[in-house]
Formats: sequence, C-alpha cells, structure tokens
Amino acid sequence: PDGTPRKLLDVTKLRALGWKPAITLRNGVASTYEWFRANCVK
Repeated sequence: PDGTPRKLLDVTKLRALGWKPAITLRNGVASTYEWFRANCVK
C-alpha cells in the first residue's frame, strides 16, 4: 500500500544487547497456523 516492495527487520542492535529468538520462524508460523485452525476455522 505504501509503494515499498518489502520491509525487513534488522535485529542487529537487539543481538548486540544479548537478545536471541526463543522460537524459530518455521516453528512460529506452524504454531500460529495450528492455533488458528483450532480457534478460528469452523
């Protein structure tokens, strides 16, 4: 909608502070999908 083809998140500063993701993207998407199926699809 704003003309930007894609946006990327840069976590460089977060990692410099010691942050690490607790869930992989693959697992996060799978978990969200399963939750959606269980709670929203009728």
